[in-house]
Amino acid sequence: MKTAKVAYITGGAQGIGRGISDYLLAHGWRVAVADIDAEAGQQYREMKKRQASGLAEEPAAPSGEQPAEDIGERLRVFTLDVRDEKSVAASIAATCEAFGRLDAVINNAAIADPFQGKLEELSLERWHQVLDTSLTSSFLTAKHAARHLRETGGSIVNLASSRALQSEPHSEAYAASKGGIVALTHAMAMSLGPEIRVNAVSPGWIDVSALQKSGEAESLSDEDHAQHPVGRVGHVDDIAALVAFLISDKAGFITGQNHVVDGGMTRKMVYVD
Repeated sequence: MKTAKVAYITGGAQGIGRGISDYLLAHGWRVAVADIDAEAGQQYREMKKRQASGLAEEPAAPSGEQPAEDIGERLRVFTLDVRDEKSVAASIAATCEAFGRLDAVINNAAIADPFQGKLEELSLERWHQVLDTSLTSSFLTAKHAARHLRETGGSIVNLASSRALQSEPHSEAYAASKGGIVALTHAMAMSLGPEIRVNAVSPGWIDVSALQKSGEAESLSDEDHAQHPVGRVGHVDDIAALVAFLISDKAGFITGQNHVVDGGMTRKMVYVD
C-alpha cells in the first residue's frame, strides 16, 4: 500500500490554512498544523475527532476524497509561535517523528489584517511583528524542513497575496511581508532545486468566514461578487485545490512561480467616474 504523504501547514487552524488542511486530509494526506491560537487548534482537533467518530458530518469535498474514519490518526496540531526558531524546528522534527517523512510545507501563517494604521504612526515593533509572522517564519520553516524535503523530493508553497502587487492606503507592513514572500519564493526555488520545488500562491478576496474560530459566515453583497470578473468572491477550495496541485507530482515542472488567484481583479482597470 502506498504511504500517505505528509504536509506541514503554518496557520492551519483557521481561515485559508484550515481550508488547505481540510482539503489535504480529505485527499488522504497526513497533516501537521502549526498555529499560535491554542483554542482554535483545539477546536480543529476536536472537530476532526468527531468527524472520524461519525458524530459530525464531514464537509463536502471534491471527488477522490478519502473516508473520514482515520482522520484522527492523520492529524497533528502544534501550538507555537512561528517566529520562534526553536519552536519551528521542534515541531518539524516532531512531525517527521510522528509520520516518518515530510513531503510538503505550506507557509500560510500571517497577521491577516492588512491595515496597520498610518505610516507615520506605525511602530517598529508592529512592523517587525507583521513581517516576522509571515516572511521570517517562511524562511524558518524552509531552513528546518529542507533536509527532510530533499529525502522525499518534496515542495514548498508560500502564501503571498494579491496585495503584493497592488495596495490600499495604510497597508505598508502587510504589503511588504507579502512582496517579500514572492521574492523569497523564487530565491528559494533556485537554492533548493532541483530536489525541492518552491512556489507561491497569491489569493485575492477569499471568503474564509466559515473557517474562523467563531464560525460566523460573512455577509456578502451582490456588489461584492459582481465586481469580480468571474462573478463571485473566492472560495477556500479555490486556493486549496491549487496548493494541492502544486505539491503533487503533476506540478513537477513548476517552480519559482507566483500564482495569483483573485477572480481576475488584478487585471481589471478601475477608474473613478
